[in-house]
Amino acid sequence: MMKQQTPISATSPVPITSTAIAAEAAADQRSVMGGDESAEPTGEVEVRPPASPSAPVIKVAVDTGLEPVTGKIPKMQAHDVRVFYGDKEALKGVSIDIHEDRVTAFIGPSGCGKSTLLRCLNRMNDTIPTARVTGKISLDGEDINGAAMDVVQLRARVGMVFQKPNPFPKSIYENVAYGPRIHGLASGKSELDAMVEKSLRRAGLWDEVKDRLQESGTALSGGQQQRLCIARAIAVDPEVILMDEPCSALDPIATAKIEELIHELRGRYAIAIVTHNMQQAARVSQRTAFFHLGEMVEYGKTKDLFTNPRETRTQDYITGRYG
Repeated sequence: MMKQQTPISATSPVPITSTAIAAEAAADQRSVMGGDESAEPTGEVEVRPPASPSAPVIKVAVDTGLEPVTGKIPKMQAHDVRVFYGDKEALKGVSIDIHEDRVTAFIGPSGCGKSTLLRCLNRMNDTIPTARVTGKISLDGEDINGAAMDVVQLRARVGMVFQKPNPFPKSIYENVAYGPRIHGLASGKSELDAMVEKSLRRAGLWDEVKDRLQESGTALSGGQQQRLCIARAIAVDPEVILMDEPCSALDPIATAKIEELIHELRGRYAIAIVTHNMQQAARVSQRTAFFHLGEMVEYGKTKDLFTNPRETRTQDYITGRYG
């Protein structure tokens, strides 16, 4: 006899498929098929924030939840970071770790401090006369604001991709070759050629531009320009890539290519991305930090933050009550 289902009223919470259960099911399926249990499952599950039947469904990439090797220190660490523009405190005592085997997303409404923190990670705020940064930010344990840190070398190790594509008014080739050339990373033309090709391939752009490398980078489409900027950033072999809303000015097709590229780059570089798009944060990241009014309200696994947020402000934001 079939069990009678309890009718769901307008106020009843809508049951959802747990991401953890989906990940476990994916692991079971790989086990049955003889696959490698350590490999990451593919695909997405649709989740809805708890107690919010009318909230938009967010697709979260299935994650095994596997953690890095115990004892492995984060690539970058921020501790009690505060940023002041004149007398105004824009960032209020933020502490966060950036790991090299994960993508970390910063989300929150406009003016919440997420881009301010991102700019601190390679000292871009140094270019603002009224900006003052306190606290400690370290890269492989070394204080990036210390006297011994060369800011030029820091920005080679911690690359930046901006919201609006900003290729140099040079050829496609010269856009990518510029960094290795000024840092003396190539011993000759053939080695430089190889670096340019390697970077364009990693950025998923080589097949589209290999026959027109001498054309201007500014002649490319918006999505191609952004991938060219990513190729330019990775040409100097950085350890960390910072992305400040890299898809905000792009169409859905170009956005999908950038997100696919982020997945491919994960593991080679530590990646931190600022985005207003919660769906994008859920698709590309393994860790998410939610910011509001200069504070980091909540930080944790992306699937947990979107399906079971600890803070009321986080739940209100992801369910669209503000922001």
